[in-house]
Amino acid sequence: MSRTMIAAVAALVLLPATAWADAAAGNACAANLTADGKQIYTASMAAKPTAETMKDVVEKETRGLAMGGKIARGQARENAVAAGECIRAALR
Repeated sequence: MSRTMIAAVAALVLLPATAWADAAAGNACAANLTADGKQIYTASMAAKPTAETMKDVVEKETRGLAMGGKIARGQARENAVAAGECIRAALR
């Protein structure tokens, strides 16, 4: 095989591993969240945010959970910020 072909195959093999490592970092971070923070993290990650849409997704999901009575409104902002940091880690 040519070196170019080997490099291309290696890149394709390593891409999924990189994505998995990022998700692992986000999940490790989320393990330290409060119960409400974990709900925000789970709901936001299910919406498949990108780096560009992350803030809007977290705000939307947090608002929906708070208005639906699934998380405490008083700590919603704090938990959303913490969950957002974990999502940011997962998206790196």
